[in-house]
Amino acid sequence: MTGRRVLRAAALAAVLFGALPAGAVQPDEMLRDPALEQRARELSAGVRCLVCQNQSIDDSNADLARDLRKLVRERLLAGDTDQQVLDYLTARYGPFVLLEPPKTRSTWLLWYGPFALLAVGAAGVAAAAALRARRRAEPEPLSAEERSRLEALLSDEAAGTNEDPR
Repeated sequence: MTGRRVLRAAALAAVLFGALPAGAVQPDEMLRDPALEQRARELSAGVRCLVCQNQSIDDSNADLARDLRKLVRERLLAGDTDQQVLDYLTARYGPFVLLEPPKTRSTWLLWYGPFALLAVGAAGVAAAAALRARRRAEPEPLSAEERSRLEALLSDEAAGTNEDPR
């Protein structure tokens, strides 16, 4: 009985994790030239749907995404290079239209900020661990009262009495 459950679970996992997103490109949008269509797909996979904002225009069903897919294909049919198509979209909609923004001075924080925060966090953890280890290694100095009690205990022990000096 458990063997069947394992087999079912494995089959379900294969179906769920093996499925690829179908994409939203409609048959009437596709170009006849397979090489040009492949270029259009590669380009549209890197262009953000401005309505959905977390999907590429290739995966989105929004009307604006459909218009952008058509625009990409029109520009390719007009003879534009991939970079010219991306430059055209960026000039028209801003750098936000690209799923992977360019690495410029204005986007350094976006690109390198998480690594800087990670480094600061790691340094903080290392400093805390070092401080904790240092506190364990060096006992706190005795106060004057503790020191006098210790001296009294040691002198009583040396004298052979075990009375508490309190």
